[in-house]
Amino acid sequence: MRRTKLPIVGAVALLALSVAVTGASGGGAQAAQPTVDYLVLVEEGASRDAAVAAVHRAGGVVTEENTGVGLLAVTGPANGFVLDVAASDAVAGATHARPVGRVPDAKPVAAEQLPTGTPRPAEAAPGMDPLDGQLWGLSMVRADLARDHQPGHRGVYVGVLDTGIDGNHPDLRANFNRQLSRNFAKDIPELDGPCEFVGCLDPADRDDDGHGSHVAGTLAAAADGFGVSGVAPNVTLVNIRGGQDSGFLFVKPVVDALTYGSDIGLDVINMSFFIDPWLFNCPANPADTPEQQIEQRTTIESVQRALDYAHGRGVTLVSSMGNTHEDLGRPRTDVRSPNYPPGAAHPRPIDNATCLKMPTEGNHVLPVVALGPSQAKADRSNYGVEQTALSAPGGYFKDGFGTPWYETNENKILSTYPHNVAVALGDVDAAGNVTPQGQAAGVQKYCKTGVCGYYRFLEGTSMASPHASGVAALTVSEYGVPDPRRPGTLALSPDKVQRILFGTAHKVPCPTPRTVSYEHLGHPAEFNATCEGDLSFNGFYGHGTVDAFAAVTRGKDHLED
Repeated sequence: MRRTKLPIVGAVALLALSVAVTGASGGGAQAAQPTVDYLVLVEEGASRDAAVAAVHRAGGVVTEENTGVGLLAVTGPANGFVLDVAASDAVAGATHARPVGRVPDAKPVAAEQLPTGTPRPAEAAPGMDPLDGQLWGLSMVRADLARDHQPGHRGVYVGVLDTGIDGNHPDLRANFNRQLSRNFAKDIPELDGPCEFVGCLDPADRDDDGHGSHVAGTLAAAADGFGVSGVAPNVTLVNIRGGQDSGFLFVKPVVDALTYGSDIGLDVINMSFFIDPWLFNCPANPADTPEQQIEQRTTIESVQRALDYAHGRGVTLVSSMGNTHEDLGRPRTDVRSPNYPPGAAHPRPIDNATCLKMPTEGNHVLPVVALGPSQAKADRSNYGVEQTALSAPGGYFKDGFGTPWYETNENKILSTYPHNVAVALGDVDAAGNVTPQGQAAGVQKYCKTGVCGYYRFLEGTSMASPHASGVAALTVSEYGVPDPRRPGTLALSPDKVQRILFGTAHKVPCPTPRTVSYEHLGHPAEFNATCEGDLSFNGFYGHGTVDAFAAVTRGKDHLED
């Protein structure tokens, strides 16, 4: 049976299929057009029925509804619908829900799953795992020391909003909650290649890209004597997948994932991405068409509502800063957007006062800068006093210039790697051996009692964010109180989590000189970065580098308002 609708959970009907509107109205010329998928955002304070009527007048049909933020999924005419429906006072805006015309460069194919094995006990004794000696990030945030005091509580639920989690990876399966995990990103053949599963919806324990599983491992790989361990090795991982197999993350899956995660009582949500197709969403950029402006306004408002919704329900929101090596308070001209279809990007001067990188610059979000092993800001990491909240290990391939460590994989972050992706990309062969290509990328294989796991090095602010999310999860584990929404779980208000993270972070001053040149590393002058601020807060480190040990031992000092 073709699966067309995700389950409804929690007090809010997350994706309630609209039965009140089953037929389109509108002129015959509109009805004859090919239809495409849109999102229509109901104006705050306006009648939902009036917005639905506006959809009808524009020739559209409502197919699903996210009542948490007032977002309607609609099919409508291929031409003119956004401008037509946005003319209604009941509509805040509209945007295309899915891209058109991009062919993927490669498509990971299905591969044999690893043996499932036996889950570990509910609370495992903390310890360090065999490959942890390569995880310099654990030491930098002092998660290794924190483990003796607080390894994380099983009743703390952390959502990974990304390309998925490989729930069968030996280091992830013990902490992975299949029952609560969901996939909100149906495969789009034009983007993702042929669908592998009925209904084009991958199972909630699958990751065909690898990014989300890498994030999940840094955050909460189990400390069980196998492979690697994460910052918070005893907390529960929940996959709230919003990313396509191709790595794109679009507004509807992201918004649906945020509201769903809020409804089921997640404590922390990690967001290591920006919302495609716009690197910066600008409400009135003269370089964009009127329709593109409406679409970007809709993206901003939809995501802001979802972030507000999550924060109001007790979720701590952590995000990567991005890897375009710029001060987000002084953004350069955007030449990357829109990033589909090929050739659609055009130069866009960015107005810092009105343009936003989402979700990084959204409400209640804690953006994280990436650091290398020397604790220097990574060359590609974004920064700036307007947006930076915290800093954390993210990898810096070119760290250690002039030393044997320069341009080595060990300067990056080692974490979990899905077997199916490793095989599809040629890093592991059909027999399970790491190929020469994989060896060059630093792919590793660890086996014990007939079970094998794979690991690889990556770098970026995507790798920094889960270090901070892991410390946030440990903070909830240490100071949280029983959550009445879900027996056996804990909760701590995101404002209190933030105070603890900021108050216990390791303060790092700006470098001397304050302007760091990366030209000796082969980068153009646009990479050069100036650190503003002082020891207590600056644009390279924010309030400091997250410190797990300080958070779980001294965080109580920062709990009071």
